Amino acid sequence: MLYQIMDGDYGGSCGGCSEDMTVEFGYEPHVLAVDDNLIDRTLVEKLLKNSSCKVTTAENGLRALEFLGLGSDERNSLEGTVSKVNLVITDYCMPGMTGYELLKKIKESSVLKEVPVVIMSSENIPTRINQCLEEGAQMFMLKPLKQSDVKQLKRHLMKYRS
Repeated sequence: MLYQIMDGDYGGSCGGCSEDMTVEFGYEPHVLAVDDNLIDRTLVEKLLKNSSCKVTTAENGLRALEFLGLGSDERNSLEGTVSKVNLVITDYCMPGMTGYELLKKIKESSVLKEVPVVIMSSENIPTRINQCLEEGAQMFMLKPLKQSDVKQLKRHLMKYRS
């Protein structure tokens, strides 16, 4: 099942798909997939690659922030540059930093705030779903993800590239 903010409800454009990124990443969206569970992370990676996405994986929120240039030692290193990714897809329940906390950090970044973030969870908890969408998540997807979910997600992302 997929929950998403409809076009009219999303404040601003999908900046993760800017003209600069189209040139930089071509037609292969670069997705950062974050999940502490190796099996789930591998499944998401495989589904994304099957949909012609370039995929980088991280096993937790802190590693994701490091990759994105938002780690504690790199607080200001990303300012004024282009994001490395077109999309972040993250699990909600992870030790150390939840997907919700990762979402908030991304949305607080002046460079990354426009990058779409998708939250995944195996738990269908309406208050959690609403909280993530209100904080700026592009979509909330229930696990296990299927190829059709990823295809819909990619269509949604590509819609903003034109």
